[in-house]
Amino acid sequence: MKLRIKGPTLRLRLTQGEIGALAQQGIVEERVPFAAGVSFVYRLKRDPQAHEISATYRDGVVEIRIPEGTARRWCTSELVTLAQAQPVPQGVLQITLEKDFACLAPRTEEDETDNFPHPGAQSGKNC
Repeated sequence: MKLRIKGPTLRLRLTQGEIGALAQQGIVEERVPFAAGVSFVYRLKRDPQAHEISATYRDGVVEIRIPEGTARRWCTSELVTLAQAQPVPQGVLQITLEKDFACLAPRTEEDETDNFPHPGAQSGKNC
């Protein structure tokens, strides 16, 4: 799972395996180690209590919750992107969840074997 942060925006991109884990286990999590015993954690979690996609940050953990039904529909359909604008004291936090597609141009520095097939692969469009 990739996390992209730019200003007041969070974007998660999930591979096929991660979408499968969200569907089956209800959670996908990554850890970025910084020092002994210190990690930055980001996770996506299905939440049967949630009414919309939301994000929290506590104790070095960014947690994005997605309503149970929304998660199941996303995981089992061709739908690529989910987005939610979350009001925060400084304005709005934009949260975007996407299925991660393989690029059409070869990228040797990145393993894309579990990414979704790029929809433009047949048409010759660029990544």
